Amino acid sequence: MGARRGLRRGQAAAAAFSACPFLALAVVLLALPELAAGDTHYYTFNVQMTNVTRLCVTKSIPTVNGEFPGPKLVVREGDRLVVKVHNHINYNVSFHWHGVRQLRNGWADGPSYITQCPIQGGQSYVYDFTVTGQRGTLWWHAHFSWLRVHLYGPLVILPKRGEGYPFPRPYKEVPILFGEWFNADTEAVINQALQTGAGPNVSDAYTFNGLPGPTYNCSSKDTYKLKVKAREGRTCSRLHQLRPQTNELFFGIANHTLTVVEADASYVKPFTVSTLVISPGQTMNVLLTTAPSPASPAYAMAIAPYTNTQGTFDNTTAAAVLEYAPTPPPVATRNNTLPPLPALPLYNDTGAVSNFSRNFRSLNSARYPARVPAAVDRHLLFTVGLGTDPCPYTNQTCQGPNGTKFAASVNNNSFFRPRTALLEAHYRRRYAGVLLGDFPTAPPHPFNYTGTPPNNTFVQHGTRVVPLRFNASVELVLQGTSIQGAESHPLHLHGYNFFVVGQGFGNFDPVNDPPGYNLADPVERNTISVPTAGWVAVRFLADNPGVWLMHCHFDVHLSWGLSMAWLVNDGPLPNEKMLPPPSDLPKC
Repeated sequence: MGARRGLRRGQAAAAAFSACPFLALAVVLLALPELAAGDTHYYTFNVQMTNVTRLCVTKSIPTVNGEFPGPKLVVREGDRLVVKVHNHINYNVSFHWHGVRQLRNGWADGPSYITQCPIQGGQSYVYDFTVTGQRGTLWWHAHFSWLRVHLYGPLVILPKRGEGYPFPRPYKEVPILFGEWFNADTEAVINQALQTGAGPNVSDAYTFNGLPGPTYNCSSKDTYKLKVKAREGRTCSRLHQLRPQTNELFFGIANHTLTVVEADASYVKPFTVSTLVISPGQTMNVLLTTAPSPASPAYAMAIAPYTNTQGTFDNTTAAAVLEYAPTPPPVATRNNTLPPLPALPLYNDTGAVSNFSRNFRSLNSARYPARVPAAVDRHLLFTVGLGTDPCPYTNQTCQGPNGTKFAASVNNNSFFRPRTALLEAHYRRRYAGVLLGDFPTAPPHPFNYTGTPPNNTFVQHGTRVVPLRFNASVELVLQGTSIQGAESHPLHLHGYNFFVVGQGFGNFDPVNDPPGYNLADPVERNTISVPTAGWVAVRFLADNPGVWLMHCHFDVHLSWGLSMAWLVNDGPLPNEKMLPPPSDLPKC
């Protein structure tokens, strides 16, 4: 098996899909609710097993309230969200509200063994938090093992009442979630991979809001259809794009363009493209302006993978349909076949990805300024990538490279799960046996990171954190490596947004690269892909006390240990200190 995902036997070559978009997408039309700013919204999540059928395979999967994908949460900026979770399944579970800053309130952040012990079967926990200073689209997902393959949903944050949008008000709001479907039990998939040391088996389909669509066998009835109206010069829909799982994706709609206006719940300077690139963990809002006199009553939407992995991967295409109403769809669409697919870049077109990424700039207006730190207190360099572990079995070989097991690391430190939650250990100052504050802030063994890899690719293991004083300004350079093959890595930082001030290919040059930084209007994000065989530089202000996970959003890389944590100490003022833990905090 490959380092991240496997190409199924008999799958057509990637070039055959160069005209097919890779996104699986389903849309829910959403009328804008009349929410009062500062409202409290109560939700109940019953985590239960539910029989779901896709690709003519019926299996029991974890769901929230029996829904796949899970329920849509809609709030306004400044609202309080209270979600009571009841775990009725045999797996432990926790939930992360991806991108919500959780100011002083890491207890509601959700990653298991970082900010909480997981919710065990038969137990409950209440996530109670306020959305502050954010507007746009985020999402929620399980944060234990691979349960987020099934447990995820949209979190739509509307502006405060009367504030409006810094772009034309859309006629409709449509959440679109790109996901994956496995015919196999995903917990069995990752458990087998961790035992053998090989890359895990890959998904059987990509999905639009849980639906694979007609490009897969036995799936034509499970096709998402977005119905729109022809409108002269009017923005029809704001599409909330969410990418939960494993691959980076290209997405397009045949004969239509899309205008990007927001990324990771932060407004951006609008730009218009025919193809989007979205990485696992990222969200975007895009405007779709319908044609006043469409040449066809139906157009195909599609997603297709971007990857440069040297291993195998799921090289399939998922499709959905954009239908104009009230014109009846053509006979082909009524019969669940597709109109022509949009042209998408080749699966390994790093240039297309780079060109798309360069478009992002913060809005940086008087109302929405880009508060990027101008001066820096801490400079750090993290290498991110794959590695290996020796095979633990006597007189046996594992199925990873050269008989080893696949691993992943940051600065050669592969994260080791602690015995209790790091946040609770920090709050109670009980660090012994749980964590160490000596995470390496530079590569321990420098080498040509994007060139020939070193002979020794074994990683170290540990639960180590980087301590930061409150309000320290941080510049972090994330450097990709070529160990076990160069590929991009979508890195997500919990509890914070950061500004992407620079990026490039090859090895970061600390002398020649910083003068080219964008410190005027860099994009603000919570998830960024480290370019294939390249680097990205980000800055943030450590103004949110607690313990915050940073990790690759490829599920298997997280399982292999590509993560670390920041420990941000309290500030001197009462409103700069962590809140106390809730009384129902789960125990390990």
